[in-house]
Amino acid sequence: MNIPVVDLDRFRKGNQEEREAFVQELGKAYEDVGFVAVHNHGISDALIKSLYETVQQFFSLPLEKKKKYQIPGLAGQRGYTSFGQEHAKGSEAPDLKEFFQFGQTIEPGVVVGEEYPPNVQVGEIASFNPLFLEAYRAFEQSGKDLLSAIALYLGLEPGYFDQKIDHGNSILRAIHYPPITTEPKSSIRAEQHEDINLITLLVGASADGLEILTRDGKWVPVTALPGQIVVNVGDMLQRLTNNRLRSTTHRVVNPPRELWHTSRFSIPFFLHPRSEVSLACLDNCIDAAHPKAYPDATAGEYLDERLREIGLKK
Repeated sequence: MNIPVVDLDRFRKGNQEEREAFVQELGKAYEDVGFVAVHNHGISDALIKSLYETVQQFFSLPLEKKKKYQIPGLAGQRGYTSFGQEHAKGSEAPDLKEFFQFGQTIEPGVVVGEEYPPNVQVGEIASFNPLFLEAYRAFEQSGKDLLSAIALYLGLEPGYFDQKIDHGNSILRAIHYPPITTEPKSSIRAEQHEDINLITLLVGASADGLEILTRDGKWVPVTALPGQIVVNVGDMLQRLTNNRLRSTTHRVVNPPRELWHTSRFSIPFFLHPRSEVSLACLDNCIDAAHPKAYPDATAGEYLDERLREIGLKK
């Protein structure tokens, strides 16, 4: 499926007319499809290449070494989560994946209203943590610019989200879908789901498999061309906008049988606000035709609920 393509430089560097056109293109795409491909996103090809090489190095480590980085009590929010631990909301079948999560880093002297667990330091790969921090900051900046455009589309100030996501609880997740060695029962690589966060920035996966569910109930494959990232709306943004912007259901399907012997790698960035931020539906998204669809909740409360639903938190 050809999802809408937008050029972020039109918003970052364009004149007023180009900026306004970008805002409308992005907002309309998020109302209709929930997914866009973003060109000129600001995350360098060299950084992406290094990130994927490093991720593949990590997942090629023996299981006993990877399990050193699986930290009890963190609900998978930092470090390694082994194969078969996570499942989609409403599904009992575990997804066919293992992953590593890298979270927010607070610089010395910066005061934030919540404490984050420290990131897990990977000893076997010297470049791992510095590279993940560099990528994390690049994703944060691109996400901030996209949210500025979304704010304008919603009739808000362009900086509406800035303080809400400053040192927010965002996650950079490296995923490995290993080769399929036995006939799958009910699982696919990642069952149908919606993302929890505000927006997800996905830098090109190493293989096909991503599919989205269209309004008419059809599953269609989605891929980004070289130089593009896929960015989709998450449930927090759908909730905040009272369903005006769509958190589209998506999944990762198994490859054709002749490719079962291959791995798939994927690196999404889940952009979250700070935990105390309210997700109460925006007043200008509520009217007689669109009554308030959700009870008030903070981002932290909603995240906690969803982590329990997908099996990462007990």
